[in-house]
Amino acid sequence: MMCAERMQRIIQAIILGLILGLAGSGLFKIAFLVTVAMMAMLFVAGLTGFCPGLMILKKIFPPCKCEE
Repeated sequence: MMCAERMQRIIQAIILGLILGLAGSGLFKIAFLVTVAMMAMLFVAGLTGFCPGLMILKKIFPPCKCEE
């Protein structure tokens, strides 16, 4: 079953693929802007623990259970 954190990682992988596609197509400015936006979101999430995208995904998907 899909959970919110896994879905977030899948979406991040899709965005990285989009960035590579944009760069490969010669749209370097757009690829750069998307990269900067993604970096800023990851930086804020890392520093504060607040991730709006994950909060939205947790409303749609159940949170992952940590199995340690």
